[in-house]
Amino acid sequence: MSIGYACLTLGVPFTDMKKCLIKNADEVRLNQLIAANLCALERMVDYNLRNGIKLFRISSDIIPFASSPVNSIRWSEDYAFQLAEIGRKIRTGGMRVSMHPGQYTVLNSPNAQTVENAIRELDYHALFLDSLGLDASHKIILHLGGAYGDKSLAIKRFTERYQALDDRVKARLVIENDDKIYNIQEVLETGLDNRIPVVFDNLHHQANHGGDGGGEQNWIAECAKTWGRDDGRQKIHYSQSNPRKKVGAHSLSIDIDAFLHFYENLALPKPDIMLEVKDKNISAIKCVLCTAEKGEMGALEREWGRYKYLVLEHSQAIYNQIRILLKDKSAYPAVAFYRLVEEAMRIHIPVGGAVNAATHVWGYFKDCASQRQKADFLKYIDGYAKGIVPLFSLKHKLLSLALEHKQTYLLESYYFVKLYSDALTTVDRD
Repeated sequence: MSIGYACLTLGVPFTDMKKCLIKNADEVRLNQLIAANLCALERMVDYNLRNGIKLFRISSDIIPFASSPVNSIRWSEDYAFQLAEIGRKIRTGGMRVSMHPGQYTVLNSPNAQTVENAIRELDYHALFLDSLGLDASHKIILHLGGAYGDKSLAIKRFTERYQALDDRVKARLVIENDDKIYNIQEVLETGLDNRIPVVFDNLHHQANHGGDGGGEQNWIAECAKTWGRDDGRQKIHYSQSNPRKKVGAHSLSIDIDAFLHFYENLALPKPDIMLEVKDKNISAIKCVLCTAEKGEMGALEREWGRYKYLVLEHSQAIYNQIRILLKDKSAYPAVAFYRLVEEAMRIHIPVGGAVNAATHVWGYFKDCASQRQKADFLKYIDGYAKGIVPLFSLKHKLLSLALEHKQTYLLESYYFVKLYSDALTTVDRD
């Protein structure tokens, strides 16, 4: 059983996907983007394997405009060596990957051009996975599409279009329930009728119930019956709802106690679990470490190294508690560690905590920074303490220094993950 995440890897330098506007998508620019994106993918694969993450969804944007006439590059041939090397790492590392075409890939549309575009998009995804040298257990996930006023007719159109797809696409395609139109019973019936594996999405199910199949575990068991030998282990999607947003919005991070309750109630053999969550790999590592049969203290300490300044920013007291917790090298307190991290992240950042963490980070540069950089830092931290400079600007200044001085340890710190800066840096100035 593997746990993974989708598309973006946070806190890992040089793993972002490069894009451009279609008006700028000439051959030179597209080759630059493809080369950069394949390098980024290889770094993501390396990172995932180092951290025990064996399930990963590759971004559909890896080959920009791949299914559009604007991209005439024979990328599967021109980049065959690099694709083969990435695929070799995936196979030898025991990783399983997937792809998920976007919302405009609608196979059951009544619009002929939309269907033609969807078929080209699916062909591209299959070609990309084929170019990696991966077997049919590496899947392409798709929703059934729209209802268009008549669900029965729309499902019939989906079936007809599915049957006409290239065999390479059909071998990889799996279908998933969505949060508005097609519930799990409707998707399951379609999957059984067409011998298509079905992915159960728990958050979509919460938003769009259907059928009388009982609870989530029963639906997961029914979906398991659609997965054949060549399809690999059953795969499900797991999310938690963001209480501050509309129903169905993904949470910033995975609450470990809620995840463990779900995980422990899964029947054997447990399915592969794709986490759909805003903090991506960060939550994936959390869930991997907390479900490990033989956890390694070293892995937990490495993760603490990434968290420490983010936790310190929120709470000196919890920072100290975690340091004490990890002193016992004979133990493996993964769940206790993450409970403390989650507790810290719920605390509004006090000004003193932000200044304390920023000062600790500055310590990596005080002996190598120029006099001008020292003066700039003092100006920024003084301005922040007085409420003139936003915390994000102060942290951006420190990030610039980390990049300039190639401080890898800091560049991999969650302290600099913009997601947390945007969502969790409410400052308590009382």
